[in-house]
Amino acid sequence: MELPKYYEMHKPFLEYLKDGQLHTLKELKQYVSRYFNLTEESLSEMLPSGRQTVFVNRIGWARTYLKKAGLIDSPERAIFTITSDGLEVLNENLPVIDSNYLMRFESFREFQGVVSEKKTNWDTSINTNDTPDDTFEDSFRKINKSLADDLLVEVVKLSPIAFEQMVIDLLSKMGYGAFENAGKTTSITGDEGIDGIIMEDKLGFNLIYIQAKRWALSSSVGRPDVQSFVGAISGKGGKGLFVTTSKFSKQASEYANHQHVILIDGEKLAKLMIEHNFGVAVKKVFEIKAIDTDVFNEYLE
Repeated sequence: MELPKYYEMHKPFLEYLKDGQLHTLKELKQYVSRYFNLTEESLSEMLPSGRQTVFVNRIGWARTYLKKAGLIDSPERAIFTITSDGLEVLNENLPVIDSNYLMRFESFREFQGVVSEKKTNWDTSINTNDTPDDTFEDSFRKINKSLADDLLVEVVKLSPIAFEQMVIDLLSKMGYGAFENAGKTTSITGDEGIDGIIMEDKLGFNLIYIQAKRWALSSSVGRPDVQSFVGAISGKGGKGLFVTTSKFSKQASEYANHQHVILIDGEKLAKLMIEHNFGVAVKKVFEIKAIDTDVFNEYLE
């Protein structure tokens, strides 16, 4: 099942607390997970940043929004109980308790930075579909997608020889061939389909043979090209890496998989360049901070 939005977790969150007792965040997570019949696969889905699961992030925002609206209280860290306002809301038996509904509570409006007088309809006040983290991650993903597209436009402007060297330099920055003369392009003629050679480890025990094709973004590398490359490295005792600015056909991908040749298409190449700060510069840095519980645990000891 698809993961519920954070606001869809509000109602089951309150339902579990309706007995008026104290409950742990762990218990609430387990209840919400069962409520929506979530699979292990769904629960393990990560945010694009890779730092937290989507489920934990969304239930965290559900907890925050309910608390800011005064519907739940937290007398201790990760311990929760329902308030009288929370019970009243639950008794309304609403199909969903979204953020527009929560805007009727003054404390929640203050949290959202809304200072105008109370209104009866807040439908245009805030986006109820996404948490701030969702919005930030989505914007980050869109920015990087646009950057990746722009990167490939620049890369295809390179000459074939310059592209081969760029691939070698990128791999060197990723940690391959980190010592002197480890990464090099082969001779322009007589390379037998091998455009570069790099070391897999710093001691040079294993070689990686590279084929680099700077092709138009709309084109596709087929099986014959990959098969020719496999033939070129056969018997050389190394591994194969085929890099292109375009895409690989399904047949090429299947063949490469059986031959243990790694394929990097244009999309993956651009992502690697961004990830390793190759050909890009940092424009702005945002620090997303969270409570460091270890610090407060020291005071409790």
